[in-house]
Amino acid sequence: MLDIKFIRNYPDKVKENCKQKHIKVDVDLLLEVDKKRRQTLQALEDMLAQKNQASKIISRTKDEKEKRKLILEMRELDKNSDRLTKTLKELEGEFNNLMLQIPNSPLADVPIGRDERDNVVLREWGVFPPKPKFDFKPKNYLELAENLDLIDVKRAAKISGTRFGILKREAALLKFALRDLTFDILMKDYNPPTTSSRSSFDERAPGFIPLDLPVMIKPEMMQGMGYVERGEEEIYYLRDDNLCLVGTAEQSIGPMHANEIFEEKDLPKRYFAFTPCFRREAGSYGKDTKGIFRVHQFDKIEMFSFSHPEKSREEHQFFLKMEEKLIQALKIPYRVVQMCTGDLGDPAASKYDIEAWLPSENRYRETHSTSNCTDFQARRLNIRYRAKTGKLNFVHTVNGTAFAIGRTLIAIIENYQQKDGSIKVPEVLQKYLQFKEIKK
Repeated sequence: MLDIKFIRNYPDKVKENCKQKHIKVDVDLLLEVDKKRRQTLQALEDMLAQKNQASKIISRTKDEKEKRKLILEMRELDKNSDRLTKTLKELEGEFNNLMLQIPNSPLADVPIGRDERDNVVLREWGVFPPKPKFDFKPKNYLELAENLDLIDVKRAAKISGTRFGILKREAALLKFALRDLTFDILMKDYNPPTTSSRSSFDERAPGFIPLDLPVMIKPEMMQGMGYVERGEEEIYYLRDDNLCLVGTAEQSIGPMHANEIFEEKDLPKRYFAFTPCFRREAGSYGKDTKGIFRVHQFDKIEMFSFSHPEKSREEHQFFLKMEEKLIQALKIPYRVVQMCTGDLGDPAASKYDIEAWLPSENRYRETHSTSNCTDFQARRLNIRYRAKTGKLNFVHTVNGTAFAIGRTLIAIIENYQQKDGSIKVPEVLQKYLQFKEIKK
């Protein structure tokens, strides 16, 4: 949610920001409703002041005729007050609905564009520069995995339908090896913050707190995170329980501190969580229908930070650095892409994707993303911090993927495949496993 004062002062800028995100919002209607709301509130406050004054006069009046006259006038004021209260409630509802429709504003350095075709590639990285070279035609991950009995989509479809998969044998063990690797890296050098001064944003300051979270959340919390106004069709809603299944742990972590106040010295407050995630994939008809790249249920390790507003850009770069550190540990070639305005989504003010190289497709595919949502989510959830001066301000929120398990397994299988159909295990994962190679 944006600051209404900002919208009042810079309506043209807000309109332009909405246009850049290709989102239609009636900003003029919002401002009109806001004006009526403030006028009605002022009228109601004036009327309440009149009532208070009338009550004092009535208590001092001894003439019964004059007192009855004042009481009748008071009753009329009560009727008008009830009418204004009802009008104000209706205007408040309309105002809040319109406010929730306004997306977050892109930061100044975000490239302007319509969709993913206008995203900007920032850099490429590969341990086999620039990409692995095979002396054979690389196979698709699903063919490799099915030959080794690692992934079973046919039986998953028998159980649950399309867009589901079963991880078996070494693939299931690799999943937990990725979890353990992430825990080791994210919790390295973790110490609860004890000082108010931090000059560096690296793995030494301060580490991530692990969480085991609910993956069913209240609809108002999902809305607070900014995923309902556009994207509701992606959410699994449990009508009988009035709960939503999360599509990412971010949606559970953010509301943890709703209506709370941090002390400035405690920022940034960083968390990470390993959870199942659920998405309808409603807008992906016909895309990646086979295999486990785009599924309704998957596991993901998500990072999240409540950041000082002046440090959120640094925090965002730190998250990107951590994502690169994790995928580099696996020695999988990738590229970093900056999202354009039209590919940001409502909550994000800035976003980067990491795309891993898939040899069988001869292209990069998204495995990670990280977003700076500035104070957009914090305003909706009323999450603030107390500055040294005592002033209360909204925090900024930053999120990022550590590993999306399914897509990371795909990248490992394809980049570490051997000519005979076996798969090497990335060296960094071998200490968590009892095998170095997957073969028949």
